Amino acid sequence: MNVANILAVKGSAVVTIKPSDTIEVLSQRLREKRIGAAIVSSDGQTIDGVISERDIAYGLAVHKGDLHTLPVSTLMTKTVIVCSPNDKISDVASTMLARNVRHLPVKEEERLVGMISIRDVLNLRVDELQRQASLLRAFASEADRDRPMDR
Repeated sequence: MNVANILAVKGSAVVTIKPSDTIEVLSQRLREKRIGAAIVSSDGQTIDGVISERDIAYGLAVHKGDLHTLPVSTLMTKTVIVCSPNDKISDVASTMLARNVRHLPVKEEERLVGMISIRDVLNLRVDELQRQASLLRAFASEADRDRPMDR
């Protein structure tokens, strides 16, 4: 399984916000879309940064009542870890856990093609494990039917 499998299920739509937009605009967009992070992009294609709910919460501690007026560029994470559609889910999960990130932009060559979250990764892994368990149960059930009964 790879990142492309996640994008096939959830789609490749990516929510972007301009670096000059305010935290208030960002917060409204996150709420409206019911998501936890957005790509910061001047042109909607390149990645200038990533900003998440966590960044807003941390910013509140520092900027208090002025937070909503700040540009997104003030709080965004500028060093962005990305993945590609061909990356294995297990590798992506390890990266997310090791680097303590919950959202990864997906790039193919230099083009932004999606965004995945730790929830997406975990949902795919759980589905995969459930399919494997179902196959094992079916195999065990068939093996029981084929076994001669002891008399």
